[in-house]
Amino acid sequence: MSAWVLPDHIADVLPSEARHIEEIRRNLLDMARRYGYELVMPPLLEHLESLLTGTGEALDLQTFKLVDQISGRMMGLRADSTPQVARIDAHLLNRAGVTRLCYCGPVLHTRAAAPHATREPLQLGAEIYGHGGLEADLEILELALDSLRAAKVAMLAVDLADVRIVNALLAQTTLSPEQTAEVHAALASKDASALAELTAQAPAAIAAALQQLTQLYGDASILEKARRVLPALPQINEALDQLQWLAGHIEGASVSFDLADLRGYAYYSGARFAVYAAGAPDALVRGGRYDAVGSVFGRKRPAVGFSLDIKALVAAALAPALRPAIRAPWGEDRTLRDAIVRLRALGETVVCVLPGHESEVDEFLCDRELVQRDAVWCVIAL
Repeated sequence: MSAWVLPDHIADVLPSEARHIEEIRRNLLDMARRYGYELVMPPLLEHLESLLTGTGEALDLQTFKLVDQISGRMMGLRADSTPQVARIDAHLLNRAGVTRLCYCGPVLHTRAAAPHATREPLQLGAEIYGHGGLEADLEILELALDSLRAAKVAMLAVDLADVRIVNALLAQTTLSPEQTAEVHAALASKDASALAELTAQAPAAIAAALQQLTQLYGDASILEKARRVLPALPQINEALDQLQWLAGHIEGASVSFDLADLRGYAYYSGARFAVYAAGAPDALVRGGRYDAVGSVFGRKRPAVGFSLDIKALVAAALAPALRPAIRAPWGEDRTLRDAIVRLRALGETVVCVLPGHESEVDEFLCDRELVQRDAVWCVIAL
């Protein structure tokens, strides 16, 4: 095998895409700052137990593991940043009130999430700690939508769900954790026959309600249908009420519901959402409430957030125009060099043409040129 061949689902990012990724990263972090979110930078590598405690088997299977040559302990390369941010909130900041945090950095996956997905996403996210009300859920959702708009992604659609609905039904059964995981998989794939087999020993009303969940997806009428066909359990009623409230406050995007959707990490504990865009094969953003995420670090408090992969977002975002630049000759003339320094200090991109390379092109749109007129260097339009 050639030395330059990369592993499956790992790729270099070339100039045009890298420029787009970096512009989106800056715009999204600026958007989070406008909402009052503080930037944190967790490490790529941590002790394994810190990365995985309480996050479930799915994240464990996605995590690359290695041995620390200094301590001999098992280490992990993060597959998701949320547990790390929860650790920062619990132990390093330990604030009494609301904490808003954002982050952006690479994560590594042992397997690609989709056939054409990367195993090295550039994960960006935002999280609120310390407020259990729906105001925090709505703020996170609005920030997610504004982030996609800042990346010039149009025709957004929000899909809402709530894990408490499934959890409330499964709490009425005696299914083992393994069987519960199989039920989750059957619900996600809308596999009614597998679901019937898995819940054959469950109370008839609960088995019937789980079957109904495979049909409870669509527009706002789904919530009223759910109230009719699902048991009137307090958790279910509260979840439906909160989904209705959230949906009523979403602006500038279509809204749908999928009450059987359990995709994502196991730490979600309440309302959750996925945001789709026209032309994108999968959700661009996933988020929701995960109030128990900090409990393994000794501090259980309300939490809600979202994350996205900027590399996947680039494919759905409108490609930016090439950045205007000024073409300048290379030379040792002091007045020329001073003119180039002044232009760069003003924020201009000045590309010096090296001798013998006058006809080459690159990532910049040189729409102006630095030329000498009457012993003065000036910029003219091309």
